[in-house]
Amino acid sequence: MKILHTSDWHLGRSLYGRKRYAEFSAFLNWLLRTIEDEKVDALLVAGDVFDTSTPSNRAQELYYQFLCRVAASCCRHVVVIAGNHDSPSFLNAPKELLRALNVHVVGSITETLDDEVIVLQSDDKPEAIVCAVPYLRDKDIRTVKPGDTIDDKNAKLVEGLKNHYADVCAIAEQKQAEFNNAGHDGIPIVAMGHLFTAGGKTVDGDGVRELYMGSLAHVGKDVFPSSIDYLALGHLHVPQAVGNAEHIRYSGSPIPMGYGEATQVKKVILIEFNSTMPKIQELPVPCFQELVRIVGSLDDIHAKLEELKTRESSAWLEIDYTGNDIVDNLREMLDEAISDSTMEIRRIKNRRVMDRVINRVAEDETLDDLDAGDVFARCLGAFEVPEEEREELTDSYNEIIKSLHEEDVNEF
Repeated sequence: MKILHTSDWHLGRSLYGRKRYAEFSAFLNWLLRTIEDEKVDALLVAGDVFDTSTPSNRAQELYYQFLCRVAASCCRHVVVIAGNHDSPSFLNAPKELLRALNVHVVGSITETLDDEVIVLQSDDKPEAIVCAVPYLRDKDIRTVKPGDTIDDKNAKLVEGLKNHYADVCAIAEQKQAEFNNAGHDGIPIVAMGHLFTAGGKTVDGDGVRELYMGSLAHVGKDVFPSSIDYLALGHLHVPQAVGNAEHIRYSGSPIPMGYGEATQVKKVILIEFNSTMPKIQELPVPCFQELVRIVGSLDDIHAKLEELKTRESSAWLEIDYTGNDIVDNLREMLDEAISDSTMEIRRIKNRRVMDRVINRVAEDETLDDLDAGDVFARCLGAFEVPEEEREELTDSYNEIIKSLHEEDVNEF
C-alpha cells in the first residue's frame, strides 16, 4: 500500500497583502499528478488545511475541488485532521458528505475514540489502520485544579497527550489483532498528529505558533506508543524526521509561508508498506512562486536586482536596506529599478529611516521585529513590574493568547 503524507497547506494565506491562490492551485494540481504518477492509495493531510478558522470562499473552493478530483483518481482514501489554525467545527461540518467520497475528516476529539481509528480497506480487505488524532486543545486533554503551578499544568498536559495517543492506539492494536486472527497479517498502524515535538526545527517568519506552554511546546517522542509503524505529523514547516526515529516525520508546508522558508526544498512524504515495514521516500515539491530576500547596501541591492532581471525572474522580493546612508525615497528608487521586469516588491525594510522614527532597544531592531509577546514584556518593563512577578504574569498572558487562538468561532 502506498500512502502520501502532506500537511500545513494554509490555504488562503497571503504574503504582505498579496493573495497566493495561484500558488495553492498549482500545488494541488501537482499533488494530484503525483498521486496518479506514484499510484498512491491513501492521502494523509496532517492539519492546518486552512490558514484561518474562517477561510475565504476561494480557499474553500480549492479544497473541495481537490477532494472531488482525488476521489476520481487512483487514490482510494483521504484522511484529514484539523490543525491549530483550523476550525474543528468548520472541517467537521461536511464530513458525512465527504465520507461518500472516502474522505475521512477528524476535526476534534469525540467521546467515542473509535471515531479517530479509521480502517482503510480495499475489496473488503483491510490495508491499514489510521489513528487520526487531530490537534489536541488544552481544554480537551487537561483538567486544571485551583493552586496548580505552571509545572503541574505542564505535567498534566504531557500526561493528557500521552494518554490520548495510548487510548487511540490501543483500539488500533485490538483491531490489528482481530485482523491477524482472521488471517489478515501485517496490517500497519499509521498515526497522525499536529503538535510540536522536542528538537523540531523551525525558521523565522514561518508563522508557527507555540501550541503548548513552557516545556510542553516540545513533547518527547516517547509520548507515542511503540505500536505505531509510521507517524504523520503536521505543524512544523521544515520537513524532518523526529530525532533518530525515521518513521516519525513532519512533511512540512508545501510552499514557503514566508521569506524565512524561501530557500527550503519543500517535500511530501511517500510511504510504501509491505506488511508493517515502511519504505519512506521524500518527494521534492516544485517552487511555484520564487521568493527572494535581499539584504545589504544600495549597491548590493541593485546588483542582485540586475542578476534577477538577467535571468528574467518573476520573484516576489523582500528588501532589507542596511546601508549607512539615509535614503528617504528608497521605495520609489527600487520600484523604478524593477519597472522593466515582472518582479514585485512585497516588503522593504529601511532601517536607517526607522531609526529616526522609533527608539531601538536592541541592535538592528525595527517595529516589525516585535511580536505580541515582546510588546507584553516591554509593558512589564514600562510599568516597572518586579522581576519576581514577571514569570507568573507572562505565563498567564500566554495562556490567554493561546485560548484566543484556539477559540472556534464557527462552533456556535
